[in-house]
Amino acid sequence: MLSAWLDRAIRAFNDLFPPYTFFNIDFQVRGTLAVLLVGLACGAVGSLVVGNRMAFFSDALAHCAFAGVALGLLVALIAGVHNQDEFYDWILPIMVAFGVLVGLLIAFVRQKTNLANDTVIGVFFAGAVGFGAILLKLVARKRYFPLENFLFGDPITVSSADIIRLFFLVVATGAVLAWMYNDFVLASFNPSLALSRKVRVRLCNFIFIVLLALIVNLSLHTVGALLINAMLVVPAATAANLCRNMRQLFWCTVGLCLFVGIAGQWLSWTITLADARANQGGSLNLGGGGIMVVLSVLLFFLSMIVGPWLRRR
Repeated sequence: MLSAWLDRAIRAFNDLFPPYTFFNIDFQVRGTLAVLLVGLACGAVGSLVVGNRMAFFSDALAHCAFAGVALGLLVALIAGVHNQDEFYDWILPIMVAFGVLVGLLIAFVRQKTNLANDTVIGVFFAGAVGFGAILLKLVARKRYFPLENFLFGDPITVSSADIIRLFFLVVATGAVLAWMYNDFVLASFNPSLALSRKVRVRLCNFIFIVLLALIVNLSLHTVGALLINAMLVVPAATAANLCRNMRQLFWCTVGLCLFVGIAGQWLSWTITLADARANQGGSLNLGGGGIMVVLSVLLFFLSMIVGPWLRRR
């Protein structure tokens, strides 16, 4: 019902604009909505990811989704599913559940051993990717699912159901941060001080890991497994070069994520349209996810130049 309502709302919005313009095309509007929602979710937790030194952790979660996708494909085949849309409906919950489980296991093993964080993450990273490679070999004879969209993402392929899932993800992210943001910050800054203030540091770590796993896995269809970590880390790193406190860092990270998302989507459309006009049809189609990441990296290098000047002021 929600998907049908959103479809009607998007079509009504399309009719407000001239034919063949950006907002007159329904898949561009869907892609823009998806990018906005992913930008809000990634921007909201990006400063915490950088502050907690969890860049490698979030990257491991994204690559562990390989195994989640492969496991979902295998389960769907065993269940006798043959329709591509039904495959995605099977893959998504299994991928999300697998990502959450891997994240919690990493946190558990990290607390139970004396190994360094990156060592524990590397062990699970290698195991999940190897497990995914084995399962993908079992289902590689037929192209049941477009893995290119999973790897690199493509905002214009998202459906109304994807947008609704991202909307509830943003709502859940906002609710968790409104409830525990100060605890997250204190636990990441000084765990001993947080314990003395009766902050449940272990609970904070587990809740944040579950939230991060949900954001990573539900954003893959829009940005891609190979690029989601850049959306989580690079805008926050750019904001860290420009800001002087956590409040500025939080809002600047959100703003940068939204900016690079919209700018990447618009540049992808503009370049494709210009090539089509120049070549009377054209074939150039640059991925929006890749443009977003490259643009965010360029802004990072620009912040290295502008940041010291801003701090002197």
